[in-house]
Amino acid sequence: MQKNLIVVGASRGIGLAVAQFYQAKGDNVFSVSRTPSTIGRWIEADMSNNEGIQKVLHETSDHTIDALLYMGGVWEEHAFTENYDFETSPYSETHNIININQIAPIELVKGLLKSLKKSRNPRAVFIGATSGLDISSTAEVAYSASKFGLRGAVHALRIGCNNQGIGFTTINPGLVGTDEVLKDIKSSPQSGLIPIPIDDVVRAVDFVLQSSKDTEIGDITLTQKFTV
Repeated sequence: MQKNLIVVGASRGIGLAVAQFYQAKGDNVFSVSRTPSTIGRWIEADMSNNEGIQKVLHETSDHTIDALLYMGGVWEEHAFTENYDFETSPYSETHNIININQIAPIELVKGLLKSLKKSRNPRAVFIGATSGLDISSTAEVAYSASKFGLRGAVHALRIGCNNQGIGFTTINPGLVGTDEVLKDIKSSPQSGLIPIPIDDVVRAVDFVLQSSKDTEIGDITLTQKFTV
């Protein structure tokens, strides 16, 4: 059965891979991004502000939504490299990271609850990060704060909406082999790092969507390998 899916961050990286995967399966994809996406129906929207969030809600309001797949995310300049500098990170960068990684997912869920509840097996899946886990060893302050906060929000949604039939899942990968990440880690002192293949993240998302509505899937953690 064809599903209606909202994929945030669908113009590149994980979001693009996820959008392509579901379009190939024949699902109806709403691709949300600032830059153009050729997948499904593109909604040009900036998740750093309420105007962008409300645009997504308005343009999908007439549809039953089977899944919100929040695959977007941003981080500090030079994040995950030895050039990252917390002291020189401007307020605007911190503000933007928290808005996109934490506030926008919360507000989208709030606005989509009615549309999600119409689905037979509604799901909301978010890309977190191992930076948002207690085992994290990353130094990026705003990014880590946003991912910790996202996990907390999803946990609270799981509790608060447990009688509404919506499944809430956070997928927490380490560094994923997107073009942006490969560029960022090129100068990293961790030369033996092997990024997680994007296809593995897509498979994790699809595992959640293919699971029975009777199964609650909380956090899924994916970590990368290191060569010796």
